[in-house]
Amino acid sequence: MRPGDGSVLAQIPGPDGDGAEAIVAAGGLHNYQLKLHAEYGPVVRFPLPGVDRAVSVADPVLLEATAKINKRPDKLFEFLAPLQESGNLQTIPADEHIPWRRVMLSVLAGRPSHEAHFARFTALATELADRWAERAAGGPIALQHDLAELSLRMICHYALGSGLADDETAGRVVSAFETVLTEYLERQYQGDEKDRRRADEALAYLRSVVDQVLEAHRARGGADGAPERSDLVAALSAAGQPPARIRDTVLMTMLAAHHTTGVAISWTLYLLGRHPDAAERVAEEVDRVLGDRAVPEYADLKRLTYLDMVVRETMRLYPPGPYGAREATEDVTLGEYTVPAGTTVFYPFWAVHMNPEYWPDPERFDPERFTPEASAGRPRLAYIPFGIGPRSCEGSTLAMVEAELVLAVLLKRFRFEPVPDRTVTPVERFVLWAAEDIHMTLVPREPARG
Repeated sequence: MRPGDGSVLAQIPGPDGDGAEAIVAAGGLHNYQLKLHAEYGPVVRFPLPGVDRAVSVADPVLLEATAKINKRPDKLFEFLAPLQESGNLQTIPADEHIPWRRVMLSVLAGRPSHEAHFARFTALATELADRWAERAAGGPIALQHDLAELSLRMICHYALGSGLADDETAGRVVSAFETVLTEYLERQYQGDEKDRRRADEALAYLRSVVDQVLEAHRARGGADGAPERSDLVAALSAAGQPPARIRDTVLMTMLAAHHTTGVAISWTLYLLGRHPDAAERVAEEVDRVLGDRAVPEYADLKRLTYLDMVVRETMRLYPPGPYGAREATEDVTLGEYTVPAGTTVFYPFWAVHMNPEYWPDPERFDPERFTPEASAGRPRLAYIPFGIGPRSCEGSTLAMVEAELVLAVLLKRFRFEPVPDRTVTPVERFVLWAAEDIHMTLVPREPARG
Protein backbone atom coordinates (compact mmCIF):
# COMPACT_ATOMS: atom_id res chain seq x y z
CA MET A 1 0.00 0.00 0.00
CA ARG A 2 1.39 3.40 -0.94
CA PRO A 3 1.71 6.09 1.74
CA GLY A 4 -1.59 7.86 2.07
CA ASP A 5 -3.67 5.15 0.37
CA GLY A 6 -5.37 4.24 3.63
CA SER A 7 -6.43 7.81 4.32
CA VAL A 8 -7.73 8.17 0.76
CA LEU A 9 -9.89 5.07 1.10
CA ALA A 10 -11.05 6.16 4.56
CA GLN A 11 -12.91 9.02 2.90
CA ILE A 12 -15.21 6.45 1.23
CA PRO A 13 -18.11 5.48 3.50
CA GLY A 14 -18.34 1.92 4.75
CA PRO A 15 -18.24 -0.41 7.75
CA ASP A 16 -15.27 -1.53 9.82
CA GLY A 17 -14.86 -4.77 11.71
CA ASP A 18 -14.76 -8.37 10.58
CA GLY A 19 -15.93 -8.74 6.99
CA ALA A 20 -16.25 -12.52 7.20
CA GLU A 21 -18.70 -12.40 10.12
CA ALA A 22 -20.78 -9.71 8.43
CA ILE A 23 -20.95 -11.68 5.18
CA VAL A 24 -22.08 -14.83 6.99
CA ALA A 25 -24.64 -12.89 9.02
CA ALA A 26 -26.09 -11.39 5.82
CA GLY A 27 -26.44 -14.82 4.20
CA GLY A 28 -23.64 -14.44 1.68
CA LEU A 29 -21.66 -11.78 -0.15
CA HIS A 30 -24.48 -11.16 -2.63
CA ASN A 31 -26.85 -10.16 0.20
CA TYR A 32 -24.13 -8.29 2.06
CA GLN A 33 -23.52 -6.03 -0.93
CA LEU A 34 -27.22 -5.19 -1.17
CA LYS A 35 -27.16 -4.28 2.51
CA LEU A 36 -23.98 -2.19 2.16
CA HIS A 37 -25.27 -0.08 -0.70
CA ALA A 38 -28.67 0.42 0.92
CA GLU A 39 -26.91 1.75 4.02
CA TYR A 40 -23.89 3.65 2.66
CA GLY A 41 -24.74 4.67 -0.90
CA PRO A 42 -23.40 3.90 -4.39
CA VAL A 43 -19.67 3.70 -3.45
CA VAL A 44 -18.73 1.66 -0.39
CA ARG A 45 -15.44 0.45 1.08
CA PHE A 46 -15.71 -2.77 3.03
CA PRO A 47 -13.52 -5.40 4.73
CA LEU A 48 -13.19 -8.62 2.77
CA PRO A 49 -11.18 -11.69 3.86
CA GLY A 50 -8.06 -12.17 1.77
CA VAL A 51 -8.24 -8.73 0.15
CA ASP A 52 -6.33 -5.74 1.50
CA ARG A 53 -8.67 -3.08 0.14
CA ALA A 54 -12.10 -3.47 -1.42
CA VAL A 55 -14.54 -0.93 -2.83
CA SER A 56 -17.98 -1.77 -4.25
CA VAL A 57 -19.64 0.43 -6.90
CA ALA A 58 -23.39 0.19 -7.56
CA ASP A 59 -23.86 3.26 -9.76
CA PRO A 60 -23.77 2.56 -13.54
CA VAL A 61 -22.45 6.02 -14.39
CA LEU A 62 -19.55 5.74 -11.94
CA LEU A 63 -18.80 2.23 -13.20
CA GLU A 64 -17.82 3.69 -16.58
CA ALA A 65 -14.47 4.76 -15.08
CA THR A 66 -13.64 1.10 -14.36
CA ALA A 67 -14.95 -0.45 -17.59
CA LYS A 68 -11.58 -0.87 -19.32
CA ILE A 69 -9.75 -2.56 -16.45
CA ASN A 70 -8.34 -5.89 -17.64
CA LYS A 71 -7.15 -7.40 -14.39
CA ARG A 72 -8.93 -9.61 -11.93
CA PRO A 73 -7.63 -9.78 -8.34
CA ASP A 74 -5.41 -12.85 -7.98
CA LYS A 75 -6.35 -13.56 -4.36
CA LEU A 76 -10.07 -13.45 -4.98
CA PHE A 77 -9.91 -16.00 -7.82
CA GLU A 78 -7.12 -18.20 -6.50
CA PHE A 79 -9.66 -20.84 -5.43
CA LEU A 80 -10.04 -21.66 -9.14
CA ALA A 81 -6.31 -22.10 -9.75
CA PRO A 82 -6.20 -25.78 -8.65
CA LEU A 83 -8.78 -26.55 -11.34
CA GLN A 84 -6.38 -25.41 -14.06
CA GLU A 85 -2.89 -26.54 -15.04
CA SER A 86 -2.11 -23.87 -17.65
CA GLY A 87 -2.42 -20.79 -15.46
CA ASN A 88 -5.61 -19.43 -13.95
CA LEU A 89 -7.73 -18.43 -16.95
CA GLN A 90 -9.67 -16.03 -14.73
CA THR A 91 -6.56 -14.01 -13.83
CA ILE A 92 -4.03 -14.49 -16.66
CA PRO A 93 -2.26 -11.21 -17.53
CA ALA A 94 -3.78 -8.90 -20.14
CA ASP A 95 -1.15 -9.72 -22.78
CA GLU A 96 -2.17 -13.39 -22.60
CA HIS A 97 -5.84 -12.75 -21.98
CA ILE A 98 -6.53 -10.49 -24.98
CA PRO A 99 -5.55 -12.98 -27.74
CA TRP A 100 -7.15 -15.87 -25.82
CA ARG A 101 -10.40 -13.89 -25.48
CA ARG A 102 -10.31 -12.98 -29.16
CA VAL A 103 -10.30 -16.68 -30.07
CA MET A 104 -13.10 -17.43 -27.62
CA LEU A 105 -15.30 -14.66 -29.01
CA SER A 106 -14.68 -15.74 -32.60
CA VAL A 107 -16.45 -19.00 -31.76
CA LEU A 108 -18.83 -18.37 -28.86
CA ALA A 109 -20.24 -15.11 -30.25
CA GLY A 110 -20.51 -16.25 -33.87
CA ARG A 111 -23.94 -16.70 -35.44
CA PRO A 112 -22.74 -19.35 -37.95
CA SER A 113 -21.57 -21.51 -35.07
CA HIS A 114 -24.85 -21.03 -33.19
CA GLU A 115 -26.87 -22.01 -36.24
CA ALA A 116 -24.70 -25.07 -36.85
CA HIS A 117 -25.47 -26.40 -33.37
CA PHE A 118 -29.08 -25.25 -33.12
CA ALA A 119 -30.66 -28.50 -34.28
CA ARG A 120 -28.75 -30.50 -31.68
CA PHE A 121 -29.67 -27.99 -28.96
CA THR A 122 -33.30 -28.33 -30.00
CA ALA A 123 -33.17 -32.13 -29.83
CA LEU A 124 -31.68 -32.03 -26.32
CA ALA A 125 -34.35 -29.57 -25.13
CA THR A 126 -37.07 -31.76 -26.62
CA GLU A 127 -35.68 -34.83 -24.87
CA LEU A 128 -35.94 -33.02 -21.53
CA ALA A 129 -39.49 -31.89 -22.29
CA ASP A 130 -40.44 -35.48 -23.13
CA ARG A 131 -38.97 -36.73 -19.82
CA TRP A 132 -40.79 -34.03 -17.90
CA ALA A 133 -44.06 -34.91 -19.63
CA GLU A 134 -43.68 -38.50 -18.40
CA ARG A 135 -42.80 -37.43 -14.85
CA ALA A 136 -45.28 -34.56 -14.46
CA ALA A 137 -48.06 -36.81 -13.19
CA GLY A 138 -45.80 -37.93 -10.35
CA GLY A 139 -45.64 -34.51 -8.74
CA PRO A 140 -43.53 -31.33 -8.87
CA ILE A 141 -40.30 -31.19 -10.86
CA ALA A 142 -37.02 -29.86 -9.41
CA LEU A 143 -36.03 -27.47 -12.17
CA GLN A 144 -32.45 -26.46 -11.49
CA HIS A 145 -30.88 -29.91 -11.34
CA ASP A 146 -32.42 -31.01 -14.64
CA LEU A 147 -31.81 -27.71 -16.41
CA ALA A 148 -28.19 -27.57 -15.26
CA GLU A 149 -27.72 -31.03 -16.73
CA LEU A 150 -29.41 -29.97 -19.97
CA SER A 151 -27.23 -26.89 -20.39
CA LEU A 152 -24.16 -29.00 -19.60
CA ARG A 153 -25.12 -31.41 -22.39
CA MET A 154 -25.57 -28.45 -24.72
CA ILE A 155 -22.19 -26.90 -23.92
CA CYS A 156 -20.49 -30.30 -24.16
CA HIS A 157 -21.84 -30.66 -27.67
CA TYR A 158 -20.83 -27.11 -28.50
CA ALA A 159 -17.39 -26.98 -26.88
CA LEU A 160 -16.30 -30.57 -27.37
CA GLY A 161 -18.08 -31.49 -30.58
CA SER A 162 -19.54 -34.48 -28.77
CA GLY A 163 -22.44 -35.00 -26.41
CA LEU A 164 -21.97 -36.96 -23.22
CA ALA A 165 -22.19 -40.65 -23.96
CA ASP A 166 -25.23 -41.46 -21.84
CA ASP A 167 -27.44 -40.28 -18.99
CA GLU A 168 -25.24 -41.94 -16.37
CA THR A 169 -22.14 -40.10 -17.61
CA ALA A 170 -24.03 -36.79 -17.73
CA GLY A 171 -25.20 -37.30 -14.17
CA ARG A 172 -21.67 -38.09 -13.01
CA VAL A 173 -20.30 -34.99 -14.70
CA VAL A 174 -22.92 -32.73 -13.07
CA SER A 175 -22.26 -34.32 -9.68
CA ALA A 176 -18.51 -33.93 -10.14
CA PHE A 177 -18.88 -30.24 -10.98
CA GLU A 178 -20.96 -29.72 -7.85
CA THR A 179 -18.38 -31.49 -5.69
CA VAL A 180 -15.48 -29.54 -7.16
CA LEU A 181 -17.19 -26.16 -6.88
CA THR A 182 -18.53 -26.66 -3.38
CA GLU A 183 -15.20 -27.90 -2.06
CA TYR A 184 -13.00 -25.32 -3.76
CA LEU A 185 -15.26 -22.49 -2.62
CA GLU A 186 -15.34 -23.73 0.97
CA ARG A 187 -11.65 -24.61 1.02
CA GLN A 188 -10.90 -20.91 1.38
CA TYR A 189 -12.23 -21.12 4.92
CA GLN A 190 -12.36 -24.77 5.97
CA GLY A 191 -12.51 -28.33 4.64
CA ASP A 192 -11.20 -31.66 5.89
CA GLU A 193 -9.00 -34.12 4.03
CA LYS A 194 -11.94 -36.35 3.17
CA ASP A 195 -13.62 -33.47 1.34
CA ARG A 196 -10.36 -32.62 -0.38
CA ARG A 197 -9.98 -36.17 -1.64
CA ARG A 198 -13.54 -36.15 -2.95
CA ALA A 199 -12.93 -32.90 -4.80
CA ASP A 200 -9.60 -34.08 -6.21
CA GLU A 201 -11.17 -37.32 -7.41
CA ALA A 202 -14.06 -35.41 -8.99
CA LEU A 203 -11.63 -33.05 -10.76
CA ALA A 204 -9.57 -35.98 -12.05
CA TYR A 205 -12.74 -37.53 -13.45
CA LEU A 206 -13.74 -34.31 -15.22
CA ARG A 207 -10.30 -34.00 -16.76
CA SER A 208 -10.44 -37.58 -17.97
CA VAL A 209 -13.79 -36.94 -19.69
CA VAL A 210 -12.40 -33.89 -21.48
CA ASP A 211 -9.16 -35.68 -22.36
CA GLN A 212 -11.06 -38.52 -24.01
CA VAL A 213 -12.92 -36.10 -26.25
CA LEU A 214 -9.80 -34.10 -27.08
CA GLU A 215 -7.98 -37.30 -27.99
CA ALA A 216 -10.84 -38.28 -30.28
CA HIS A 217 -10.65 -34.81 -31.86
CA ARG A 218 -6.90 -35.20 -32.45
CA ALA A 219 -7.42 -38.66 -33.91
CA ARG A 220 -9.85 -37.20 -36.46
CA GLY A 221 -7.30 -34.50 -37.19
CA GLY A 222 -9.87 -31.76 -36.57
CA ALA A 223 -10.62 -31.82 -40.29
CA ASP A 224 -13.36 -29.68 -41.71
CA GLY A 225 -16.50 -31.70 -42.11
CA ALA A 226 -15.46 -34.30 -39.55
CA PRO A 227 -18.45 -35.51 -37.52
CA GLU A 228 -18.89 -34.04 -34.06
CA ARG A 229 -16.21 -31.44 -34.81
CA SER A 230 -15.54 -28.84 -32.11
CA ASP A 231 -15.25 -25.29 -33.42
CA LEU A 232 -13.83 -24.18 -30.08
CA VAL A 233 -11.10 -26.85 -29.94
CA ALA A 234 -10.26 -26.26 -33.60
CA ALA A 235 -9.99 -22.49 -33.08
CA LEU A 236 -7.80 -22.84 -30.00
CA SER A 237 -5.58 -25.34 -31.77
CA ALA A 238 -5.26 -23.12 -34.84
CA ALA A 239 -4.27 -20.22 -32.58
CA GLY A 240 -1.36 -22.27 -31.25
CA GLN A 241 -2.74 -22.76 -27.74
CA PRO A 242 -1.00 -25.66 -25.94
CA PRO A 243 -2.98 -28.82 -25.09
CA ALA A 244 -3.20 -27.98 -21.37
CA ARG A 245 -4.63 -24.54 -22.13
CA ILE A 246 -7.16 -26.07 -24.54
CA ARG A 247 -8.31 -28.60 -21.94
CA ASP A 248 -8.56 -25.96 -19.22
CA THR A 249 -10.48 -23.64 -21.54
CA VAL A 250 -12.96 -26.37 -22.44
CA LEU A 251 -13.39 -27.35 -18.78
CA MET A 252 -13.93 -23.77 -17.62
CA THR A 253 -16.36 -23.12 -20.49
CA MET A 254 -18.37 -26.17 -19.46
CA LEU A 255 -18.22 -25.10 -15.83
CA ALA A 256 -19.45 -21.56 -16.48
CA ALA A 257 -22.09 -22.45 -19.04
CA HIS A 258 -23.77 -25.36 -17.30
CA HIS A 259 -24.44 -23.36 -14.17
CA THR A 260 -25.33 -19.95 -15.53
CA THR A 261 -27.66 -20.95 -18.36
CA GLY A 262 -29.46 -23.58 -16.31
CA VAL A 263 -30.16 -21.27 -13.38
CA ALA A 264 -31.23 -18.40 -15.67
CA ILE A 265 -33.86 -20.65 -17.28
CA SER A 266 -34.97 -21.88 -13.85
CA TRP A 267 -35.43 -18.38 -12.44
CA THR A 268 -37.36 -17.38 -15.57
CA LEU A 269 -39.81 -20.25 -15.15
CA TYR A 270 -40.10 -19.44 -11.45
CA LEU A 271 -41.03 -15.81 -12.15
CA LEU A 272 -43.47 -16.77 -14.90
CA GLY A 273 -45.09 -19.19 -12.47
CA ARG A 274 -45.57 -16.33 -10.02
CA HIS A 275 -46.85 -13.93 -12.70
CA PRO A 276 -49.52 -15.76 -14.74
CA ASP A 277 -50.37 -12.71 -16.85
CA ALA A 278 -46.78 -12.52 -18.15
CA ALA A 279 -46.76 -16.30 -18.61
CA GLU A 280 -49.92 -16.14 -20.70
CA ARG A 281 -48.46 -13.38 -22.85
CA VAL A 282 -45.29 -15.41 -23.46
CA ALA A 283 -47.33 -18.50 -24.31
CA GLU A 284 -49.42 -16.51 -26.82
CA GLU A 285 -46.26 -15.16 -28.44
CA VAL A 286 -44.68 -18.61 -28.67
CA ASP A 287 -47.87 -19.99 -30.21
CA ARG A 288 -48.07 -17.13 -32.69
CA VAL A 289 -44.43 -17.41 -33.80
CA LEU A 290 -44.21 -21.22 -33.88
CA GLY A 291 -47.72 -21.96 -35.09
CA ASP A 292 -48.25 -25.72 -35.04
CA ARG A 293 -44.51 -26.44 -34.80
CA ALA A 294 -43.34 -27.90 -31.47
CA VAL A 295 -39.93 -26.23 -31.57
CA PRO A 296 -38.50 -22.98 -32.92
CA GLU A 297 -36.07 -22.45 -35.75
CA TYR A 298 -33.06 -20.22 -35.22
CA ALA A 299 -34.65 -17.30 -37.06
CA ASP A 300 -37.70 -17.49 -34.78
CA LEU A 301 -35.74 -16.28 -31.76
CA LYS A 302 -35.63 -12.71 -33.08
CA ARG A 303 -39.42 -12.74 -33.29
CA LEU A 304 -39.84 -13.84 -29.65
CA THR A 305 -39.44 -10.28 -28.43
CA TYR A 306 -41.52 -10.52 -25.25
CA LEU A 307 -39.77 -13.74 -24.24
CA ASP A 308 -36.47 -11.92 -24.67
CA MET A 309 -37.71 -9.13 -22.39
CA VAL A 310 -38.82 -11.69 -19.80
CA VAL A 311 -35.40 -13.36 -19.78
CA ARG A 312 -33.64 -10.00 -19.42
CA GLU A 313 -35.90 -8.90 -16.58
CA THR A 314 -35.30 -12.25 -14.87
CA MET A 315 -31.54 -11.77 -15.07
CA ARG A 316 -31.98 -8.28 -13.64
CA LEU A 317 -33.76 -9.68 -10.60
CA TYR A 318 -31.67 -12.87 -10.39
CA PRO A 319 -28.35 -12.31 -12.20
CA PRO A 320 -26.72 -15.73 -12.70
CA GLY A 321 -23.44 -14.36 -11.34
CA PRO A 322 -24.35 -11.88 -8.57
CA TYR A 323 -21.04 -9.99 -8.62
CA GLY A 324 -17.67 -9.59 -10.31
CA ALA A 325 -14.38 -7.94 -9.40
CA ARG A 326 -11.39 -6.18 -10.92
CA GLU A 327 -8.13 -4.84 -9.54
CA ALA A 328 -7.43 -1.18 -10.28
CA THR A 329 -4.15 -0.93 -12.21
CA GLU A 330 -4.02 2.84 -11.73
CA ASP A 331 -5.83 5.38 -9.59
CA VAL A 332 -9.52 5.62 -10.51
CA THR A 333 -11.80 8.59 -9.88
CA LEU A 334 -15.33 7.66 -8.84
CA GLY A 335 -17.26 10.89 -8.45
CA GLU A 336 -15.87 12.65 -5.39
CA TYR A 337 -13.69 9.68 -4.40
CA THR A 338 -10.31 8.37 -5.54
CA VAL A 339 -9.67 4.62 -5.55
CA PRO A 340 -5.92 3.92 -5.43
CA ALA A 341 -4.18 1.47 -7.77
CA GLY A 342 -4.16 -2.03 -6.33
CA THR A 343 -7.65 -1.74 -4.82
CA THR A 344 -10.13 -4.53 -5.49
CA VAL A 345 -13.14 -2.97 -7.22
CA PHE A 346 -16.35 -4.97 -6.82
CA TYR A 347 -19.10 -5.00 -9.39
CA PRO A 348 -22.21 -5.85 -7.35
CA PHE A 349 -24.38 -6.81 -10.31
CA TRP A 350 -27.39 -7.46 -8.11
CA ALA A 351 -27.11 -4.12 -6.33
CA VAL A 352 -26.65 -2.31 -9.67
CA HIS A 353 -29.81 -4.01 -10.94
CA MET A 354 -31.70 -2.96 -7.82
CA ASN A 355 -30.61 0.69 -7.95
CA PRO A 356 -33.94 2.57 -7.66
CA GLU A 357 -32.59 5.61 -9.49
CA TYR A 358 -32.53 3.60 -12.73
CA TRP A 359 -35.00 0.83 -11.87
CA PRO A 360 -38.08 2.32 -10.15
CA ASP A 361 -39.75 -0.14 -7.77
CA PRO A 362 -36.76 -2.43 -8.39
CA GLU A 363 -38.13 -5.58 -6.75
CA ARG A 364 -41.15 -5.67 -9.06
CA PHE A 365 -41.05 -8.08 -12.02
CA ASP A 366 -41.76 -5.98 -15.11
CA PRO A 367 -40.50 -7.15 -18.52
CA GLU A 368 -41.68 -3.84 -20.03
CA ARG A 369 -38.53 -2.28 -18.59
CA PHE A 370 -36.76 -3.76 -21.62
CA THR A 371 -38.80 -2.25 -24.42
CA PRO A 372 -36.54 -0.26 -26.78
CA GLU A 373 -38.09 2.96 -25.51
CA ALA A 374 -37.46 2.19 -21.83
CA SER A 375 -33.94 0.92 -22.47
CA ALA A 376 -32.97 4.00 -24.48
CA GLY A 377 -33.13 6.25 -21.45
CA ARG A 378 -30.92 4.10 -19.24
CA PRO A 379 -27.12 4.16 -18.77
CA ARG A 380 -25.49 1.26 -20.62
CA LEU A 381 -24.04 -0.22 -17.42
CA ALA A 382 -27.33 -0.18 -15.51
CA TYR A 383 -27.84 -3.76 -16.72
CA ILE A 384 -24.77 -5.99 -16.53
CA PRO A 385 -25.77 -9.66 -16.02
CA PHE A 386 -22.72 -10.85 -17.99
CA GLY A 387 -20.22 -8.40 -16.53
CA ILE A 388 -18.51 -5.44 -18.16
CA GLY A 389 -15.38 -4.65 -20.11
CA PRO A 390 -12.61 -6.93 -21.37
CA ARG A 391 -13.31 -9.62 -18.75
CA SER A 392 -17.04 -9.88 -19.41
CA CYS A 393 -18.55 -13.25 -20.31
CA GLU A 394 -17.44 -14.47 -23.74
CA GLY A 395 -20.45 -16.77 -23.96
CA SER A 396 -23.21 -14.24 -23.31
CA THR A 397 -24.68 -14.42 -26.84
CA LEU A 398 -24.61 -18.22 -26.82
CA ALA A 399 -26.24 -18.26 -23.37
CA MET A 400 -29.16 -16.14 -24.60
CA VAL A 401 -29.65 -18.40 -27.64
CA GLU A 402 -29.70 -21.50 -25.44
CA ALA A 403 -31.99 -19.97 -22.81
CA GLU A 404 -34.57 -18.65 -25.26
CA LEU A 405 -34.57 -21.86 -27.28
CA VAL A 406 -35.15 -24.02 -24.20
CA LEU A 407 -37.82 -21.70 -22.85
CA ALA A 408 -39.66 -21.68 -26.18
CA VAL A 409 -39.69 -25.49 -26.24
CA LEU A 410 -40.86 -25.80 -22.62
CA LEU A 411 -43.44 -22.99 -22.68
CA LYS A 412 -44.95 -24.37 -25.88
CA ARG A 413 -45.77 -27.56 -24.01
CA PHE A 414 -46.27 -26.66 -20.36
CA ARG A 415 -47.65 -24.12 -17.94
CA PHE A 416 -45.52 -23.85 -14.80
CA GLU A 417 -47.17 -23.41 -11.41
CA PRO A 418 -45.28 -22.83 -8.13
CA VAL A 419 -45.65 -25.38 -5.35
CA PRO A 420 -47.66 -23.77 -2.51
CA ASP A 421 -45.92 -23.04 0.81
CA ARG A 422 -42.48 -23.80 -0.58
CA THR A 423 -39.90 -21.06 0.04
CA VAL A 424 -37.36 -20.30 -2.68
CA THR A 425 -34.21 -18.70 -1.27
CA PRO A 426 -31.39 -17.40 -3.51
CA VAL A 427 -27.93 -18.45 -2.32
CA GLU A 428 -24.53 -17.88 -3.85
CA ARG A 429 -22.88 -21.09 -4.98
CA PHE A 430 -20.55 -19.68 -7.62
CA VAL A 431 -23.79 -18.54 -9.26
CA LEU A 432 -27.12 -17.39 -7.83
CA TRP A 433 -28.70 -20.75 -7.04
CA ALA A 434 -31.91 -21.63 -5.19
CA ALA A 435 -31.07 -23.19 -1.83
CA GLU A 436 -33.47 -26.13 -2.12
CA ASP A 437 -33.90 -26.01 -5.90
CA ILE A 438 -37.05 -24.62 -7.54
CA HIS A 439 -39.95 -27.06 -7.50
CA MET A 440 -42.85 -26.46 -9.84
CA THR A 441 -45.90 -28.32 -11.06
CA LEU A 442 -46.11 -28.80 -14.83
CA VAL A 443 -49.51 -28.55 -16.51
CA PRO A 444 -49.64 -29.70 -20.18
CA ARG A 445 -50.91 -27.04 -22.56
CA GLU A 446 -53.36 -27.68 -25.34
CA PRO A 447 -51.62 -27.82 -28.75
CA ALA A 448 -51.89 -24.56 -30.67
CA ARG A 449 -54.10 -24.66 -33.72
CA GLY A 450 -52.36 -23.90 -37.00
